[in-house]
Amino acid sequence: MMVTKYVSHKYARPWKSSWPELVGDPGTVAVRTIKRQNRLVKPIIVEEGKHVIENFLCSRVWVWVNKRGIVTRIPRIG
Repeated sequence: MMVTKYVSHKYARPWKSSWPELVGDPGTVAVRTIKRQNRLVKPIIVEEGKHVIENFLCSRVWVWVNKRGIVTRIPRIG
């Protein structure tokens, strides 16, 4: 499994940019994990079927969940 990373010049170390291992986990757990593994991003829970702004923002991670709050897509920066 390949996990993409990017380098923050501010901290000069690689940070995770996607979390495929969180698919199937509760959204709240995913948010805590993402915050712990990359403190430069803000994870935002979004229920499937809702609309979100489509611009790319390197400090944002959409965490898509179903009606039960389970992550349904790979959370990634964007």
